[in-house]
Formats: sequence, C-alpha cells, structure tokens
Amino acid sequence: MKNTAFCGFDQADFDAMRTEGLEGRMKAIIGTVRPKLEQLGHDLSPVLSRLCGETMTPHVAKHARRTVNPPSDTWVAWSRNPRGYKMHPHFQIGIWPTHVFIQFAIIYECPDKHVFAERALSELPSIRKALPDHYIWSKDHTDPGGVPHGQISDEELAGWLERLKSVKAAEITCGIHIPASDPLLRDGQAFLRSAEQTFGTLLPLYRMALA
Repeated sequence: MKNTAFCGFDQADFDAMRTEGLEGRMKAIIGTVRPKLEQLGHDLSPVLSRLCGETMTPHVAKHARRTVNPPSDTWVAWSRNPRGYKMHPHFQIGIWPTHVFIQFAIIYECPDKHVFAERALSELPSIRKALPDHYIWSKDHTDPGGVPHGQISDEELAGWLERLKSVKAAEITCGIHIPASDPLLRDGQAFLRSAEQTFGTLLPLYRMALA
C-alpha cells in the first residue's frame, strides 16, 4: 500500500454498500471502500498505539465466510492482538449505506466481556459524565441503529451491561455516527482528527475492558 494520507469517504463508497448481490457488493467494496479502510488502518494505528500505550494492529474485514448474503457494512478494527480482534475489546471505523461509524466495541466472541461489564457498572456515574450526549450505544453490532447516550437511562444502560456480563451472545458498542451527507467525511484530514478525538473520548471504556 502506498504511504498516502486518507482522502475521505465520498458517495461512491456509500453506493458500493448498496450494490446488489454478494459478488457485486464484494467487488465494489474491494475496489472502492477497502483501500480507504486499509489507509485508515495505516494512518490511525500510531495514534491508537500512543493512546493505548501498546501496539494496536489494524484488521480490515474480509467477509470471507459469506456465501449468499452481501455484507451490510464493512470496517477496519484495531486490537492489541496482531492475529485478530473479535475476541478482544477493540476500536472500529466502518461504513453502512447511511453513515460512517467510529466506535469502541466488545462483540460476542470476546471471552472476557464480564470484565468490562462489571467495571462499567461500578463506574456508571463517571461514564455518564464522560461521554457526550450524541454518542451512540448499541447492543448489536449488526444493527445500524442504537440509542444516543443522552437518551439512554441509567437503568437501561445498566441492564445492557448486566446482559453483557451474563449472556453469551451479548455485545456492546459505543461511538459516533456520521451521516453520509456530512461534509466532514469528504475531508480526509478533518476526519482523521475527528477519529483521534473520538478514540480519546472512548479510551476510558477500552481501559475498563482490559483483563
């Protein structure tokens, strides 16, 4: 990969995520979106490594197991493990047909989900104060929606964390959604700065998740 700076997302990237059929969409993703995710992985790995105090390795989604249904979203994830990310707390940047997301994630493959759940439950007041209202919580990484931090109640968030602690299939993500129409996405350097700021805001969640 050429060492060039990330140039931003444009309409072609969102169009790629709407391409019909598995073969057609994968071709569009590989040709249009994936090079940008690889560039983000390159550009932001030093930023995340500095924030986290350890080497954070990028992993671009390959969707290799899909045989029928095309992926609804695609992403690059960073974890402390150079071999993978699904079993570890991680950061992600990805794209749906409607928006780009920048988030912290713990998905169902992570065996130590309870570590984050227990610590987050004990520090719920500080989490409530630390995160901006527009940050989005989700309990399903395959759902493009979620609940804004400013609208989720203490009881609801605590319920999600309790579920994360006890249910094998439970997940949790938190971060920002940037609509496809937002000019920020077209400005590569501004997007990188926004990503760094977002990762910094989410860093306390990541640290709570480390076993």
